[in-house]
Amino acid sequence: MDYGRPVEFGISVVPNASELDALRVAVTAADRSGLDLVGIQDHPYQWRFLDTWMLMASLLAQTERVRVFADVTNLPLRAPAMLANEAATLDVLSGGRFELGLGAGGFWDAIAAMGGPRRTPGQAVEAFEEAIAIIRQAWSGERSVHFEGTHYAAHGYHPGPLPAHQIAIWVGAYRPRMLRLIGRLADGWIPSLGIIGIPEIAEAQQVIDAAAAAAGRESSEIRRMVNVSGSIGPRASGGAFSGSVEDWVELLAGWVTDVGLDTFILWPVDADPGQVETFGTEVAPRVRAEVDSRRESRS
Repeated sequence: MDYGRPVEFGISVVPNASELDALRVAVTAADRSGLDLVGIQDHPYQWRFLDTWMLMASLLAQTERVRVFADVTNLPLRAPAMLANEAATLDVLSGGRFELGLGAGGFWDAIAAMGGPRRTPGQAVEAFEEAIAIIRQAWSGERSVHFEGTHYAAHGYHPGPLPAHQIAIWVGAYRPRMLRLIGRLADGWIPSLGIIGIPEIAEAQQVIDAAAAAAGRESSEIRRMVNVSGSIGPRASGGAFSGSVEDWVELLAGWVTDVGLDTFILWPVDADPGQVETFGTEVAPRVRAEVDSRRESRS
């Protein structure tokens, strides 16, 4: 299974307030080393964390080329009309370097403690679909947004600004109903290795593809991402996978051509920015070259 999409690479960083300096160094290394993406997890109820959206604005201002996204945004604590405005604003300010990672929610006790809703799995999916409808309409160029749902509504407000580019909506989800929603409505899927395994990812791809086909979409329209923790080097250890540069190249190239993944977000076990630079300057170009070779040999 290979959807033939270009292969991209990035890192995900933890927004610990006490580690802000190290976080900035890692993101600068990602920007400098040619990586495509920087993701930041969004858990507003985590007392150790900076606010992800404020942090993304700061990181976009300190970088020049890397794209930034929330990995993934906690929808129940962030209203969709405001998300649409904030995302478009970050995209304009950064010259088109923002993408929207979005999740339906979890940790409901913590969400409720902050005044957010407590939703059943079914309600979370319903609310998620409604939110996407509002966000898409806000970015459409229409003069006003009108929507009436069970969980969200928009009564003719005037959206703005328009994004600098067509912002992608990448969804973090695992259950079949959300996977089908991804196939129908989203631009990408971003699971985390450890919560789900590669065999389960391959099975989930089939669910997404069937839903895409039923909606009249091509499977290749949907980006297939994965968060993978680990470390790179001869004495590397820890995380979902650790090994040499050669080990990483073989692993990730296989995930592209055999599993259908196309975007790899590294959660470095080691805070050393050298790990980020190695991923960008050594692993990424060699994976791309290996994937190109395998695709040519199959054509």
